Amino acid sequence: MVNITGIVKGSPAELAGIEAGDILLSMNGQNVRDVLDYMFYAAETSVELSLERDGSSFLVRIEKSEYDDLGLEFESFLMDKKQSCRNKCVFCFIDQMPPGMRETLYFKDDDARLSFLQGNYVTLTNMTQEDVDRIIRMKLNINVSVHTTNPELRCRMMQNRFAGEKLDYLHQMAQAGIQLNCQIVLCPGLNDGAELERTLTDLGGMMPHLQSVAVVPVGLSKYREGLYPLTGFTKESAAAALDLIERYQREFLQKFGTRTVFPSDEFFLLAERPLPDGAYYEDYPQYENGVGMLRSLSDEFHAAMADAEPGALPRTVSIATGYSAYAFLKALAAEAEQKWEGLQCHVHPIRNDFFGETITVTGLITGQDLIAQLKGKALGDELLLSSSMIRRDSDVFLDDVTIGEAEEALGVKIRLSDNDGYDLLDAILGIVY
Repeated sequence: MVNITGIVKGSPAELAGIEAGDILLSMNGQNVRDVLDYMFYAAETSVELSLERDGSSFLVRIEKSEYDDLGLEFESFLMDKKQSCRNKCVFCFIDQMPPGMRETLYFKDDDARLSFLQGNYVTLTNMTQEDVDRIIRMKLNINVSVHTTNPELRCRMMQNRFAGEKLDYLHQMAQAGIQLNCQIVLCPGLNDGAELERTLTDLGGMMPHLQSVAVVPVGLSKYREGLYPLTGFTKESAAAALDLIERYQREFLQKFGTRTVFPSDEFFLLAERPLPDGAYYEDYPQYENGVGMLRSLSDEFHAAMADAEPGALPRTVSIATGYSAYAFLKALAAEAEQKWEGLQCHVHPIRNDFFGETITVTGLITGQDLIAQLKGKALGDELLLSSSMIRRDSDVFLDDVTIGEAEEALGVKIRLSDNDGYDLLDAILGIVY
């Protein structure tokens, strides 16, 4: 039973006489719990809706093309409340944030529906057997935060006594042919080494329905008082993790024709090893987990450079980035300077004083750190920033400093660039379409 808040003009729902304020009771005789049920039943060419208006129920049948939208609008995207996380993972970054930030930054979602709809990763601890049965019935792919397949260790890492037994859902879905993408947050001394071997061996047993696995290093802020004592990766431990992962890649490639498991870019930077070539990442299945982002950016940047005509370009720009990507972006900027006479592109590494110096990724740079470290510097015609620093669909940094406030403080126009080599080169050259 869901309240209909609006009707899309000209839609099948409007033509059928459905009105805002009507209550959706069922579709094709099936109860509608949320958006997944709605989308599943609405995809059919013939949809019978059971509705209620002013206390009276009635039926509406809509004939349409497959997957055409019915045109119903609801109060929320999910048609009910977003499910919050029941775990207290020892590595959770949200638990490592300072107080006083906006409330939404402290919300931990663990909603299987968002895995299907937006690519979020879920731990399975919020799920019931009924949820798993529905995923199998609807043939929905899912992204799972596994971290370890050792049940006892999983309970300890997630601080949830049900975390280990929920691994059975993973096996059920794999056996039913559900396509799985998994991630592992690797913590030295906890789930690395022999435990990582166990996890990758167990996940390999789910082939061919295991699509990919991302392994990312734990991120540790300076706000860890009272939390589980974790240590970060060193050059040596990062190299050891890479060696282990690449051993499994060779095994999977030989058996299944795909590497399957991929370390994030940060492991190569920490181990001071060169990035693999583009073929290594196959079709970039774990791009959003920071796997292959730098290689993709580099390949696109060089392709854009090859397509562009050299010439004189009296222009000075600055790029601000986290320490992890500094040397990488500095090298790309130097190549652009060589091709365009008069171009100066200065790359500034920003130390993360807000979260702590061990946080070196660009996406966690705050407006206040940016201003404090660049104020008074000659930044040229524009300051280029990665769009990952800005909250999605907004102009606000993590600490609620706006782009406008940063521009005023630094006395320079800010231009955002996506993680796209073509877009980066356009930004450096000042090209606007």
